[in-house]
Amino acid sequence: MTNEYGKDAPLSYNKYLRVPELIDLQTCLSSPAQHDELLFITVHQAYELWFKQILHEIDAAISLMKEDRAHEATRALHRIVEIEKLLIAQIHVLETMSPVRFLGFRDELNPASGFQSMQFREIEFSSGLKDESILREFAHDDFARQRLQARMNAPSLSEAYFALLRRRGFDTPAVDAPRDAQERRSNYGKRQRALVEVLTHEEFQQEYQLAEMLLEHDEYFSLWRSHHIKMVERMVGTKKGTGGSEGVGYLRKTLDKKFFPELWEARTYLSAKHDDAGCPFAK
Repeated sequence: MTNEYGKDAPLSYNKYLRVPELIDLQTCLSSPAQHDELLFITVHQAYELWFKQILHEIDAAISLMKEDRAHEATRALHRIVEIEKLLIAQIHVLETMSPVRFLGFRDELNPASGFQSMQFREIEFSSGLKDESILREFAHDDFARQRLQARMNAPSLSEAYFALLRRRGFDTPAVDAPRDAQERRSNYGKRQRALVEVLTHEEFQQEYQLAEMLLEHDEYFSLWRSHHIKMVERMVGTKKGTGGSEGVGYLRKTLDKKFFPELWEARTYLSAKHDDAGCPFAK
């Protein structure tokens, strides 16, 4: 094999990880050069690499659930959660920038925006938070739009979990229920009641552990959103985003987004004696 390492060079650490190419990807745009721009690019490229790994594990977890391998799917989700803890920590590295230093190169980013992170949106879609309006934001990016459309059409973690429960005898209608509001409400209630059973009966340990890890994925992704908002506010206050969004105002609206709302709401109907008679979906 002939390359920059020489003809027939043996495999090395640098060759295997393609280090020369990797460290050549951080191209700063500011002129004169701003010291903190390299940090900004490095952290966000690291995010994209971790997003790729998260998607890899999500795809694995969905496949494992389809094969009724709940324990192994739980392990894949556990890895996702550990990665998300790293993502939160990386935000605090960005907070070592001073606001003035960040503003020194921020204008060079226009009209790019974190809102345009394709893989971030893929994680949302693949977890269960599918939003057709997001696809329109990528109308002029064929590569991203095609990937997101594929995620929109493919089963999500949420859909895979409820399908697994159905195969195990639970009444958990598909998430993509008919558009009729009454039927959607009824199906949602059935899924919730099934989750209450999972949460209160020891014989469903596999289903319970999987549900808990799905919830943890949801929780840590939400924590990342929260920490990210505080970092942005610390850097730029309430300025508009570089892509024209509301900035912090828009980000705050995302805090209530949940991948698995049934898993969260099922807790409302738990009691020491477990009686779901008070559940508004019980009828």
